[in-house]
Amino acid sequence: MTTSSDPLTQLEHWIADGRHVALATVVATWGSSPRPVGSHMAITDQGDFVGSVSGGCIEGAVVDAARDAISAASPRLLEFGVSNEMAWEVGLACGGRVQVWVEPVSS
Repeated sequence: MTTSSDPLTQLEHWIADGRHVALATVVATWGSSPRPVGSHMAITDQGDFVGSVSGGCIEGAVVDAARDAISAASPRLLEFGVSNEMAWEVGLACGGRVQVWVEPVSS
């Protein structure tokens, strides 16, 4: 198996290897956001992933949603945010909001 740090390149390698994959893309942000619109994360149905959509604070939830999207063969729009009261709980501690489009990808 070839491994790449670039999510789109790795996605292509995984597809060529016959793996079931999804692509997560940051499509909108509000306030402070750790990753800009257009950031990608490639995910397999086994939970392997490359890239980042938030710098680490929501990646686990995105991997779970991607695995569900692959199983259901259906895309999902996810939205994550945090209020000032929730700043120290799980989520975007930076205080912003982010929308992530997760879609299964096939060859």
